[in-house]
Amino acid sequence: MRCPKCHQDDDKVIDSRASRDGSSIRRRRVCNQCEHRFTTYETVEPGDLTIVKRNGSREPFDREKLLRGIVKACEKRPVSLTVLQECADSVIAELEGGGTREISSKLLGIQVMDRLHGIDPVGYIRYASVYRQFQEVGEFIEEINSMETRVPNSIKHPELAL
Repeated sequence: MRCPKCHQDDDKVIDSRASRDGSSIRRRRVCNQCEHRFTTYETVEPGDLTIVKRNGSREPFDREKLLRGIVKACEKRPVSLTVLQECADSVIAELEGGGTREISSKLLGIQVMDRLHGIDPVGYIRYASVYRQFQEVGEFIEEINSMETRVPNSIKHPELAL
């Protein structure tokens, strides 16, 4: 692993811990050259999942792209990166458990929104506005009003609650 500070690839692991759901391992490392400490995460790579976009095009599943979208939706919100990473891991685990190699972007978006609803309502609305391509203020109002009738997802996914 390359040190993010001096770019040397001579480091050692000083601590390893499994994530709450066991889908990744967090490793604390120290560079043997400059003694900079940094954290890496080791995860199992999803097995050849393909996302089918709205326009019918296909692209390989990208965990980092998924995580970027979730993080962007919760930007400047009191939600830790760890919780958002666990959210992404939970979505991936459910998609992989579905038994199919091609997943529609619609299903992926629904999975993310389902989890964000229980984590952060503002993040949920932000993600939904991009995913559903809201064009008018009325669509935001409708979505906010419908939130009150939904079952809180923190009950469905207590491991993702703040």
